[in-house]
Amino acid sequence: MSDNQNLLAEQRRALILDEVRRRGGVRVNELTRKLNVSDMTVRRDLDALARLGVVEKVHGGAVPVAEASTYEPGFEAKSGLELSAKEDIAKAAAAMATPGTAIALAGGTTAFALAQQLLEVPDLTVVTNSVRVADVFYNAQRSAALGGVGPRPGAATVVLTGGVRTPSDTLVGPVADAAVRSLHFDVLFLGVHGISVEAGLSTPNLAEAETNRHFVRAARRVVVVADHTKWGTVGLSSFASLDQVDALVTDPGLPEEARAEISEYLPELVVAGEPARTADI
Repeated sequence: MSDNQNLLAEQRRALILDEVRRRGGVRVNELTRKLNVSDMTVRRDLDALARLGVVEKVHGGAVPVAEASTYEPGFEAKSGLELSAKEDIAKAAAAMATPGTAIALAGGTTAFALAQQLLEVPDLTVVTNSVRVADVFYNAQRSAALGGVGPRPGAATVVLTGGVRTPSDTLVGPVADAAVRSLHFDVLFLGVHGISVEAGLSTPNLAEAETNRHFVRAARRVVVVADHTKWGTVGLSSFASLDQVDALVTDPGLPEEARAEISEYLPELVVAGEPARTADI
């Protein structure tokens, strides 16, 4: 059986992970039929997902890894998941950034993807506690300087908070909290570990939860950027309720029943590639 060349490896692995989580486990032969690929391809995909720590290989297939509410995967592990969805979400969210405004970007791999899209939005002031996000803007300026063109007109001004570094490469703790408390943002773009009706926005890191609370309080508008796998996930500490969120930007993988539920609580739901849904006033 020949491999399906129309699916990128990342897309195929995202489908496999969804299937594992939805059904509680899958067999290799089921995946080969569903995806129309070879056994070897499926086994390579399962190996890759197992290295990321999101599935556990068992004889003949794989089962989901039971994640504790305190489990916090590192940036590299998370960056290999839902790449296409994150890119689409980033493009949709970047369209919500107005030139000349002050925005905040909290940490996470979706915020990292968004930072790359925001390079094209002029005259932003960007405050972030993410080392990776700051590097996106710094590296863009350095590349321009090395090319002899100097800083690009309208390039973002970036402020990186201090603090203690987490596995996700975000800076948290009293120093970061003090920096965020003293500022005010037009929009906060916020990636999350989990989102649900009951727990709101949550994270497994207690210090990160406190820093995120300050981000939310300092923003006039809160936009959550999260792929569909974050829905229903609950971390150790909640830091905001859904009624504190103005918009959620997600991907088409979010089930229809979840969309309906979210629309009851959030003023705006943006599914990348689809018309925005706004709540009835």
